[in-house]
Amino acid sequence: MTQQTRWPQFLVLITVFFFWGFVAASNDILIPVFKKAFQLTQAQSQYVSVAFYVAYTVGSVIYFLTSRAIGADLLNRIGYKNGIALGLVISAMGSLLFYPAANTGSFGLMLSGLFIVGLGFSLQQIAANPLAIVMGNPATGAQRLTMAGGVNNLGTTVGPLLVSLAIFGSVTAGNTEASIESVKVPYLVLGAAFVLVALFLKLSSVPNHIDLDSIARQEAEDADKLVHKPSAFAYPQLVLGMIAIFVYVGVEVATIANLPAYLELPKERGGLGIETALIAPFVSLYWASLMIGRWAGAAGAFDASQRTRRMLTVLLPYLAFGVFLTVNAIARHEISHFFVYAFVIVLMVAATFASRGNPARMLLIFALCGIAALLTGMFTTGMTSVVAFISVGLFCSTMWPCIFALAITGLGTNTNQGSSLLIMMIMGGGLVSYAQGALADAIGIHYSFIVGVLCFAYLAFYAARTPVILRRQGINLDRLTAQGGH
Repeated sequence: MTQQTRWPQFLVLITVFFFWGFVAASNDILIPVFKKAFQLTQAQSQYVSVAFYVAYTVGSVIYFLTSRAIGADLLNRIGYKNGIALGLVISAMGSLLFYPAANTGSFGLMLSGLFIVGLGFSLQQIAANPLAIVMGNPATGAQRLTMAGGVNNLGTTVGPLLVSLAIFGSVTAGNTEASIESVKVPYLVLGAAFVLVALFLKLSSVPNHIDLDSIARQEAEDADKLVHKPSAFAYPQLVLGMIAIFVYVGVEVATIANLPAYLELPKERGGLGIETALIAPFVSLYWASLMIGRWAGAAGAFDASQRTRRMLTVLLPYLAFGVFLTVNAIARHEISHFFVYAFVIVLMVAATFASRGNPARMLLIFALCGIAALLTGMFTTGMTSVVAFISVGLFCSTMWPCIFALAITGLGTNTNQGSSLLIMMIMGGGLVSYAQGALADAIGIHYSFIVGVLCFAYLAFYAARTPVILRRQGINLDRLTAQGGH
């Protein structure tokens, strides 16, 4: 019998996705501030991304080694819900470190705080992503993870605006030290929120344990063909998926982490020549673009008729765009020049329909669209170029759930190990950002976005290759998708 989505538990779970987005997007506001305050090069300013995203790798390695040391998977031992709560407490400790860091004006201490926040997030992600996929019909697991990602991007949309309100007033007054000290309040509040959510989650009905073997049997077209291997590394869909996560997070983070430097370029050099204090709405739109795309992709997770899901696929992204316009209007930012973005969303909706709910097909189509967006941005100037670069967010929007679902499909009891290995590769967000920053110092910011084109090219390859691998293991993606009613 097809398992229905357990909505009450799922809605509690996705609260943690909000915080991941809030902090990740806020980093992009910190980058230009720290760059000016500490007189950093473009590559050095990307240490913010490096510290935060490499922490995911360190956290995943710790998880992997701990599981080996105790002779059992850590989450199976302590429980999924307990693992997420512990991760939230660790992240709270990192947030609180911003207080002494801001008081002393220490760049290194702030990076340490971000690193500890990322450590906590790594444990949360290892537990929460598989939970989101298995809380219902496996055929709609990718759509459920997409919906969780949409909540994540509600955080990414609000985060830059709230953090910029706390920081940029003093920046516009020319008082850089005061702006660094003003980081204290939002991160103290964030730390308290982490602790409260940990308590709320601990008392909730979110399951502590899941039956991974039964999930694998539901995924397979022919259970007799299921591959049972002693290690997650033995599954090619996972190994190739690890590289896919690395380059996907890399292009998603590197594009927006380097965009502020492009926005600040004088108009005669292709940019908009805007002040640092006015960058927040552009950063917000980039992250809102991921929310827009994920809300469209999440329509397939609802237990509704095909016609209703199609209507939601069209309406939900514009509702998300409305959220972006509303919060920026409340923040008193000029929003009229963003109205043209409504037409770009049409392209993303068309790509979503073309994928027909198949994660491999969606990944391929969106990767090709991402390549087109970056090339358009590189070979145009002004607002056209900026809109093209920002639209990368639309085409990155559903890649995480697509890659994650493809990579752990068929892993069975190796799912948790596979999940930790995928989370480990989030370090791509820091390393690819640094690589693009270094290239920008060498050839200029405008053409440094070629790094993202290469990332999307690999993702297109992974999308084409994985269905062939899974078919050999008795898993037919088209059949599995059809079971979800797409």
